[in-house]
Amino acid sequence: MNKITNIIARQILDSRGNPTVETDVYVNNTMFGRASVPSGASTGEYEAVELRDNHDNYYLGKSVLKAVNNINGLIRENLIGIPIDDQLKIDNLMIEIDGTANKSKLGANSILSVSLSCLKAAASFNKKFLFNFIQKDLPKIMPIPMMNIINGGAHADNLIDFQEFMIMPLNANRFSESLRIGVEIFHTLKQVLKSKGFSTNVGDEGGFAPNLKSNTEALDIITIAIEKAGYSPGKDVFISLDVAASEFYDKQNKLYKFKGEKNSGLNSRDMIAYFKKLCNKFPIISIEDGLDQDDWDGWTELSKELGEKVQLVGDDLFVTNSNRIEIGIKKNIANSVLIKLNQIGTFSETLEAINLAKLNNYSTIMSHRSGETEDNIISDISVGLSTGQIKTGSASRSDRISKYNQLLRIEEILGESAIFLGKKFKYM
Repeated sequence: MNKITNIIARQILDSRGNPTVETDVYVNNTMFGRASVPSGASTGEYEAVELRDNHDNYYLGKSVLKAVNNINGLIRENLIGIPIDDQLKIDNLMIEIDGTANKSKLGANSILSVSLSCLKAAASFNKKFLFNFIQKDLPKIMPIPMMNIINGGAHADNLIDFQEFMIMPLNANRFSESLRIGVEIFHTLKQVLKSKGFSTNVGDEGGFAPNLKSNTEALDIITIAIEKAGYSPGKDVFISLDVAASEFYDKQNKLYKFKGEKNSGLNSRDMIAYFKKLCNKFPIISIEDGLDQDDWDGWTELSKELGEKVQLVGDDLFVTNSNRIEIGIKKNIANSVLIKLNQIGTFSETLEAINLAKLNNYSTIMSHRSGETEDNIISDISVGLSTGQIKTGSASRSDRISKYNQLLRIEEILGESAIFLGKKFKYM
């Protein structure tokens, strides 16, 4: 017997102290899987809908009791008795019950927590490590960490326009070595910031949020920290940016307006020229959401200008949605897809998006959200599906560290069979 026998959902708190959904799925009334869902701060407008209660006098409108009730009621009623191994059937049944294009009836947070709980329960029932259970026939590739060490944009209260400044320690033989390099640079950066009189408070994702004057100043300081930690920028360690351009795009005038660097607004061509200038000065090898999610013409030009030299990542652009990824493929836009489970709402649809990207030679990056929980399932999924890269925040805050620690455990389990491809990264 391998059927779902019970489902119990509850409201818990995420890393920002906001309510989110956690679900337990039972098999044979004994074995169970538990999963909780994260929440984003800067969300793409094409993401699946996160259902919240909007009661002003209860958790300031952010409670998720409707989502919890949807699980304990309608979803539970329909999934009891379904074989736990049939993930596609489970996910499709919830999508059918919801009946909307963006999961707005049941809520993507309701559906995803059940989907991932079922995945964990199935792995437990089959006595498998989750990363092994997910997909057995792929090589076990440990992801390259994209460590967020300076926060700006929607993730910090400062004048930095870009949302995340990340380091990618590529000159390493193993994941654990790459992680160590990143941690050493993170702590060195703290010393550099202190010496210059800047705050070393951290933002939502554990990166520092100093009151720097511009994107360029942030890049200068990161380069100093890399060198002071004993590593060579552009040889050992590279820089990755999450621009989150949709956050400062003036749709009416079609201009990108910085708050940190003086200008009256940049058009798409100006932005591309700006990126080229930064890439010539700093060892930048990855740019996420460099332009607005609807600036398809700009993305086409950006891809032509930088696509051979830099990893161009679509987050708000693609929202882990196969339909939008297909548009990008047809238009030859970007060359990488950021993967966020709660943007689409089920494991099956996430798998479809990853497979579509890989089939068309787009790289894939497993990603956390700014509002996280201690659930470390993205670590197992990144290895199980060989995404090759992972964004899971900085070297602080336990909600971020839990993902890194799980990857260290997985690397230990895999031993010599663990593959790390940092030195073979395409854009070095």
